[in-house]
Amino acid sequence: MKRPILIHPDPRLKKVAAPIDDISDELRQLADDMLATMYDAPGIGLAAPQIGVGTRLIVLDCVKEEGAAPRPLAMFNPEIVSSSEELNTYEEGCLSIPEIYADVTRPEAVTVRWIDPDGAEREETFDGLWATCVQHEIDHLNGKLFIDYLSGLKRQLITRKMVKLKRDRAREGV
Repeated sequence: MKRPILIHPDPRLKKVAAPIDDISDELRQLADDMLATMYDAPGIGLAAPQIGVGTRLIVLDCVKEEGAAPRPLAMFNPEIVSSSEELNTYEEGCLSIPEIYADVTRPEAVTVRWIDPDGAEREETFDGLWATCVQHEIDHLNGKLFIDYLSGLKRQLITRKMVKLKRDRAREGV
């Protein structure tokens, strides 16, 4: 089931998400709902706080090649266990900050440990777009948005645009 995505500024986007103790059918369903919401948006990643759920769950699928099989991942309690010294700059966007993009510099590769929907502990090293995406989504779990990497002035301008967007959508009944 598709879920509504929160738009910045929303205080729920700035809260640190709670760890997950036990993976239930309800949480597996939440992960499926998040993937459906992400694909529909369309996006390549989504964190539970973006749909108003304060738990440490992210989903991502960064396969963009035409005809390539999708690779949906659901990560419960993801944590970065190591980062490369090499940095990479990507133009990032966010489903909670629609139509706004900015260059953000992050480690080029990260090793992430998480629990999969079956309850198994997994660990994998991601690079390129996958590394950027997983770091962006884990930031959401810590109450951090990609615009927090920008100057205060840029952040203020973007926040004003989002307030106007929310006001316009409310008027239109969206």
